[in-house]
This record gives sequence, C-alpha cells and structure tokens, in this order.
Amino acid sequence: MSRLVVFDCDGTLVDGQAAICETMELAFTSNGLAAPDRHHVRRMVGLSLPYALRELAPDVSDEQRHAVVEAYKTGFRDLRQSGGLREPLFAGIAELIEELAAEDWLLAVATGKSDRGLYSCLDTHGIRHRFISLQTADRHPSKPHPAMLEAALVEAGVAPGEAVMIGDTSFDMEMAVAAGVRAIGVSWGYHEAQELLDTGASAVADTAAQLGEMIRGPA
Repeated sequence: MSRLVVFDCDGTLVDGQAAICETMELAFTSNGLAAPDRHHVRRMVGLSLPYALRELAPDVSDEQRHAVVEAYKTGFRDLRQSGGLREPLFAGIAELIEELAAEDWLLAVATGKSDRGLYSCLDTHGIRHRFISLQTADRHPSKPHPAMLEAALVEAGVAPGEAVMIGDTSFDMEMAVAAGVRAIGVSWGYHEAQELLDTGASAVADTAAQLGEMIRGPA
C-alpha cells in the first residue's frame, strides 16, 4: 500500500523568512503604504497572497491590495532573477527527503507559493524530482481549504488514512484535519508549537530526525 507525505514549503522545507519580509515591506512602501510589522507578515506565511493581504491591510481598498500583491510578485521574481534570493533548506531536510524516498514513501508539496516560485525553489536544491505532486496557490483556494491536499491525494492515488501532512502553521494543520489526513507540525517555522497542537497536530517535531521518526510512527 502506498504512503504519502505532503510537505508545506516556506517554514517547513525552506527558510525564506528574510526574503518574504523584505519583499513584502517593499511592496507596501512602493505603493505609499506603511510596511506591516514583520511578526504579522511571518504569521501570514502559508496563506495565498490575496488572503494574506486582507489580514495585513484590512483597511485599504481592494485596488490597493491588488497593487501590493502584484508588487510583491514582481519583487520576488526580480530577487530570484538577480540571484539574490536565499531560501535555504532547514537542517536535515535534504537527508530526510532522500531517506523517505529510499523507503518508497511518496512525497508531495502543498504550498501557498506560486508554481513558478515553488519550481524554482525545489530546482535550486535539486529535489523537485522527488515529489510526485506539487500543489500551489495558482490552482487552489488558500489554506486552510483542503483542496490542494485533496488534489495531492488523488494524484498519488492514496487514501487520506495513508497520508500525513507536515507543516509549520495552523493553516497546515487545519487543512489536514479538513481532508482527514494526519498532521504533524514542525517547531522551526512561523507558528508556535502549542498553536499547531491546538489546531490538529498529532505531534510537533523539533528536528528533521525527530520528524522522520514521527512520520514512520503509528498514526
């Protein structure tokens, strides 16, 4: 029977915190708006951009929010093309992916990134070929809606009971619960461990090695 591990990207596989915060600040200020507090920006990581902007700028017009979204996309693309984008894998993640693949786990990603952003990130680290399904905000409602996780299950041909969702935010945990998938949190991302447990995580890992043990453990 096939088994599937679905990873979030930002805050779970890679650390893109600095790039996200700096690009968001530039997107706001270039549109004449005060930059949001970085703590608030980090807490929105994982949501699709339009949803994140509704939380970060609830009092501005839809037109202004749209302009900030487009400025963020442009800024992130320019940063990537300039070679200045830094999204390092968290410690032990590369090894864990190779171990799981060798053990015949199917692997997938469900992320608020765009297709272009996700593909570029995974290609930079030479790991895109390890994932059987790549689900992004380009084709699905924002987390915590379960659509992207459900699509990954279909593409992998795996039942919810044979899958596990790995993420660093309450949005990931809530998405897993909605899809009937076991959820495991990681403590090195953007939401606190207790938040992850409160929103459906069966456990929270502090290291990649511990995460591997939890994935392989009983549901």
